[in-house]
Amino acid sequence: MSGSDLVERVSDVLSVDPETFQERVREDATVIREEIANGTFDNPQAIVGLEYEFYAVNDDGALARLPRRLLEYVGFEKELGLHNGEMATTPDPLNRPGVVAQEASVESRLEAAATPMDAEGLHLVSDGMWTIPPAGESTANYLTDSVRQDGIRLATNMSASARYHAMANSDEALTGTIEAPNVSLSADTVMPESLITSIQPHYQVAQAADLPEYFQYALRIAGPLLALGVNSPFFPPDLYDEVAPEEILAEGWMEHRIAVFESVLNEPGRFEKVRFPEDISTVDDAIEDIVEDDVMVPMPVSEAGRFDDSFAHFRRKHGTYWRWIRPVFDGSSRSSANARIEFRPLAAQPTVRDSVAFLAMYAGLLERMSQHRHPLYFLDWREAKANFYDAMRDGLDADLTYITADDEKTTDHEAMFVDLFDEARAGLVSRGFTEDQAAEYLWPLRRRARHGITPASWKRERVRSNLFDGMEFTEAVESMQRTYFEKQRETLLSGTFADWVETKSEI
Repeated sequence: MSGSDLVERVSDVLSVDPETFQERVREDATVIREEIANGTFDNPQAIVGLEYEFYAVNDDGALARLPRRLLEYVGFEKELGLHNGEMATTPDPLNRPGVVAQEASVESRLEAAATPMDAEGLHLVSDGMWTIPPAGESTANYLTDSVRQDGIRLATNMSASARYHAMANSDEALTGTIEAPNVSLSADTVMPESLITSIQPHYQVAQAADLPEYFQYALRIAGPLLALGVNSPFFPPDLYDEVAPEEILAEGWMEHRIAVFESVLNEPGRFEKVRFPEDISTVDDAIEDIVEDDVMVPMPVSEAGRFDDSFAHFRRKHGTYWRWIRPVFDGSSRSSANARIEFRPLAAQPTVRDSVAFLAMYAGLLERMSQHRHPLYFLDWREAKANFYDAMRDGLDADLTYITADDEKTTDHEAMFVDLFDEARAGLVSRGFTEDQAAEYLWPLRRRARHGITPASWKRERVRSNLFDGMEFTEAVESMQRTYFEKQRETLLSGTFADWVETKSEI
């Protein structure tokens, strides 16, 4: 797409009147409420899905731009940066064949992508944050480079999506500022958000009216699951201030992805759209919270003869409803209409099986806890929020508060994780898994909890070891990243993060 075509599309977006757009969103919300009352968004059983983001590197592990033709050829969708790609699975019932199908869908597309990607000297990486800049470029230049054309600011390395570019050109323009320990970066666009990649498990509730109860549990398991999944303890080294490596290690967090998303897309005092969400009492509360969220980019809406055309403005509004856990009302047809909960805190993981383990654990926990009224439901929301941000900072060393199935409040990690894995296993068994099958899917995460090892802690130990061996900080981080890349190439489709780690005992 030419720059002039993109400018025209961005201008079309900017011409949409926010007040008129918001009025249409409110009208759409009425449609959704009526359809929920009619049972359109109900399903016979729980259903699961997964969104999975990757970034591309060259043979040396440096960040690389993905040719658009190649991205489309291998069946991935474009994401924010030219180096990003995303896949979304087709939803399946929550049972063993359904979870097997989710895993097979991811594996088959990655395997199909390998040959054409290899021919271009490119590779897809599943990780929380890239740390090696493109060859011959600095990270800051790559993330901040932009041009102004016909009065429109365009990020040079951003995908040709009018919505992304419009964020930097509207009356309520967002600019990309990263704020994290010993790191600061400002850009004219939201391009710095492309540093990070994620997995997003989905859980579609059977009865839309029950969504608030499942949502309350999702908020309360967020801290412990984030603690298990932390995977972005380092920025690209050239983004750090001039401080000693020891200071970076001492003050850095285990999951900087959280801070990047929040600091780039929030503007304190104006917009704080990316945040840990509040509880909701009714499904109508969930709808209303999306309706009343700040309008950022009132996109034009076109119709394609689909069911969700009847609430197309609402769906557009939801695209900038950035919460770490969020309700979704969607469906291209009446038969596929669904109410689901997207779980967004998790960074992309070392292997496919690790990612599917999170999908299984998340779904198993929601299924079991809601059906059996687990006492975790009554954990104070403020404690759930504190758990989330403590896990962001410290991973499995975080101070987490939990309530067990025996209604015992505890800060003991062993008691918490024993209960969480027991509940997740029971939830999967209730959906037709055998005990052994459920244990197999949860095993990669159980091993992390048992030995206190996460991808983030593995990275930190590798960097510490490299520094001890005499490497400079930049070399220490990039050497760690290349080792991650090499190990992932061996295990992405057929192993787990546990294969990377030597432990003294077995689970």
